[in-house]
Amino acid sequence: MLLLLNNGIIKILYCSCTKQQAERHAIVVECLTQNNVIFVDGDFDMKADLHCHTTLSDGSLGIEEVISQARRAGITHLAITDHDTLSSLSRSAVLGNRYGVNIIPAVEFSAFDGERGTKAHILCYMPQKPDRLEGLCLRNTENRKKRGKKIAMKVIEKYPISIEHIARYASGGKAIYRCHVMHALMDYGYTTELYGKVYNEIFNTNDGICADIVKNETYEYPEVRFVLQLIHSSGGIAVIAHPKVYNNFELVDELGKKGEIDGVEIWHQSLSETDREGLVKVAEKHGLITTGGSDFHGFYNYYPLSLGDNLTPENSLIKLNNLHKKEVHA
Repeated sequence: MLLLLNNGIIKILYCSCTKQQAERHAIVVECLTQNNVIFVDGDFDMKADLHCHTTLSDGSLGIEEVISQARRAGITHLAITDHDTLSSLSRSAVLGNRYGVNIIPAVEFSAFDGERGTKAHILCYMPQKPDRLEGLCLRNTENRKKRGKKIAMKVIEKYPISIEHIARYASGGKAIYRCHVMHALMDYGYTTELYGKVYNEIFNTNDGICADIVKNETYEYPEVRFVLQLIHSSGGIAVIAHPKVYNNFELVDELGKKGEIDGVEIWHQSLSETDREGLVKVAEKHGLITTGGSDFHGFYNYYPLSLGDNLTPENSLIKLNNLHKKEVHA
């Protein structure tokens, strides 16, 4: 086993790889995380999942459960990207050290593409001054809290369950998400699945009982460029998440051309091979970093998947690291 430290010191505890291999990979992890520690068993095999969620937003597992599972899955680098919250940063760094998983500080912001009238999710990695993002987190979270309460009140008008029971599933974070509503309905036998007939009856934008709330949700988010400016002012790296989900392909090309984003997530289960090939060409054209992640939500996954099902390749981690160092010295 190797213990690689950010200052370049390599302490060999047990190793079946060469010193040269260890030194090469020490370069990869240099300055990549706040805790700056990585454990390597035998031949180094880097596995980086840069997109997952916990109970701080709409995941079903807590921070420690996610990190310990990442360790069991052989993941060496993990970014916890809860929606519009930085609350995981301190605790995840401590737990990452405990479990031997490099935690890359991150958050996933919701934004509005006004030109096209669509949502966009933006992953922010390694912000140097995260306090500059707190106002944005608060704004989005407060809107989500109000929206979640409205949804819950609408639902209990039709289904005789308590709002307290819905809220218990949101207790790890600050807002009620759709998955929390559906989980409560499952508890009382109104449905046996998270996503299906009952979900559509509630959240369908045309005739669902919460249609008006859902349709107006998009317009409550801040403009994409405002979010990008804040991320870069914090010294963070901005990556467009799962562009297929909200049809952000044109947006990616536009922002990439203007140098307003740093990367795009292309290893995600929502993308077809054709989609991915197109995004690779766009990324190459504009010099964007290509990333990947499982977008793991635990029990609340829309797709059947687990941590590590989509990964960021080593060369992309190196590019993230180089850009991070450039931001540090800017």
